[in-house]
Amino acid sequence: MNLPGLVSATSPDEVRLVRNTALAILGLVVLRLVAAAWTPLTFDEAYYWMWSKHLAGGYYDHPPGVAVVIRLGTMIAGDTELGVRLVSILLALPMSWAVYRTAAILFGGRRVAATATILLNVTLMAAVGTLIVTPDSPLLVASSFVLFFLAKVLETGRGAWWLAVGAAVGAALLSKYTSLFFGPAILIWLVSVPKLRRWLISPWPYLGGLVALAVFSPVILWNADHHWVSFIKQIGRARIEDFRPAFIAELIPTQIAFATPLVWILGAMGLYALFKRNTGALAPRALISATFWTIVAYFIWHSLHARVEANWFAPVYPAFAIAAAVAAHLARWEGRQQRMVVFCRRWAAPSGILLFALLIVQANTGALSGYRRDATVRSVGVGWRELAGEIEAVRERVGAACVLAPDYGTTGWLAFYLPKGTCVVQQTQRIRWVNMPEPDPARLAGKLLYVDEARPGARPYLKDMFARIERVAELTRKRGPLTIETYALDLLDGARGEVLDRSPPPELE
Repeated sequence: MNLPGLVSATSPDEVRLVRNTALAILGLVVLRLVAAAWTPLTFDEAYYWMWSKHLAGGYYDHPPGVAVVIRLGTMIAGDTELGVRLVSILLALPMSWAVYRTAAILFGGRRVAATATILLNVTLMAAVGTLIVTPDSPLLVASSFVLFFLAKVLETGRGAWWLAVGAAVGAALLSKYTSLFFGPAILIWLVSVPKLRRWLISPWPYLGGLVALAVFSPVILWNADHHWVSFIKQIGRARIEDFRPAFIAELIPTQIAFATPLVWILGAMGLYALFKRNTGALAPRALISATFWTIVAYFIWHSLHARVEANWFAPVYPAFAIAAAVAAHLARWEGRQQRMVVFCRRWAAPSGILLFALLIVQANTGALSGYRRDATVRSVGVGWRELAGEIEAVRERVGAACVLAPDYGTTGWLAFYLPKGTCVVQQTQRIRWVNMPEPDPARLAGKLLYVDEARPGARPYLKDMFARIERVAELTRKRGPLTIETYALDLLDGARGEVLDRSPPPELE
């Protein structure tokens, strides 16, 4: 990190603060790189890795940002766990710079800026969100720059910064459609601060909107060529068809975990202090609050009918970390509240790092739960490298030309961990692979190896599709002594027609 770029320090203490902040961030990045090399891919990462081999303007599930990030990493470090995750982890450096500068501009304190940067990096949202490559990784850095460029608009009053805002929003949209909510958040900010309302009649914000649209245009064009399927899939989630408020109860516990408890306490206290108007000027307070609460309000709405995954809150975390730093250094507290702030400020970073380390150890070994099942056991591909070697031995023994799988996760793992160049295809949901060339029809006409979890009555339709189905092996994926899954390997031969199911996705039926 460029230390002079962080702040123009004017005293030895300030120089030391900047240096220690930069070293802490670099240390956390190194820790994640080590964890990345050790930890097998999750099924989503393997899926996105397959996207990265065939870059396009869009995909069924998401815009292309995550695929580009993975492609850049594998160009440097190869098709390894570290290669897949390398650039995602390194994105924490520009993310941290943007958050530091934003906090310094908005609240005028180098200590606030340093604390906001550290607190963001020790949350599991940022630590795991950059280690495990998902669309949230580029979204976190883009969201940080949206805040930074808005802070520059406030600081300088120069309209040209709106073009940078538009570029950052466009980059966020290339990561995840949730970024659409930056538009309403910015509008709320401008309307709520009297001195900023002049921008509503200035061309600059609208020119920034055009920049965002131009950056996002590849996704629009891809959707136009594919019946708008990705837009329909994601935007359709906002529609409430049944009322199930039980999901609301999950929001706070999951965010306490992803923020880590002590950072969450500081963030909640900071948001309260900003709301009570006793900390900072109106415009900075309104910017943090509008950015945070606009997106949170949508997810509360969404939780009325469906589960909100914890990582979906990623775009609010830069603002949340700044609010936490405000609580730690600027807000006025008394008595028990002040003691709570001092405790959280002292122990938030060590506890966040410890939680991250324990999570990585548990995901890879299962030792902390006594080798019993936990939330990570099915999603992290522990045991897949060994399992893939056994599957390859069976494939060679039976002479199968291609390996079929029933879902995108198994398909991704098979493609990543089987020998390079092995034919691997998901038999259903072909919309997921529309950007990829299909295997040679001659391969699908011969012997095929079908890999699926071993359970009674699985995939009965295969009996109508093939003249011969023979169970040739049952193999287990294990984490230590724990059997995570048992896979059935069936030899398929004598296809009676089309092997791949080309039914349209439910969004287009």
